[in-house]
Amino acid sequence: MDSSAHCVWQGDLSNGSGVTTLDSRAVAPFQVSWPSRAEASNGHTSPEELIAAAHASCFNMALSSTLAGGDTPPNQLETSAVATFGKTADGFSLTTMKLTVIGDVPGISADQFSEAAAAAKDGCPVSNALKGNVEITVDATLTA
Repeated sequence: MDSSAHCVWQGDLSNGSGVTTLDSRAVAPFQVSWPSRAEASNGHTSPEELIAAAHASCFNMALSSTLAGGDTPPNQLETSAVATFGKTADGFSLTTMKLTVIGDVPGISADQFSEAAAAAKDGCPVSNALKGNVEITVDATLTA
């Protein structure tokens, strides 16, 4: 399956902005701009925020699969992903992605949950796309 999006940009980097549309139409078109990427969102989004959203979703799917494969399906997984964008020696880059997951998973220990989260981080397709370029960490907390 192919997934696609479309962005129309007007103006230069500092003063311009764009409108991005997901071809699935799952969400309304949204604004992107340099200030939303490097300073403050101000109601716009950034490529890094979109990657964080994709990573949180992908990670939850991978962790859900990992847990179900071990006969401990989750009742709920709540994951936040924080993508850090900053200046590096080579220019600007997405430098780190911090995943934080809280899981309600009956029949599993905290250590087992942490192990499953680490395996999901390593097996998630978005993690694999970032691997080698972005430092990815995961913090896993079990609630039940």
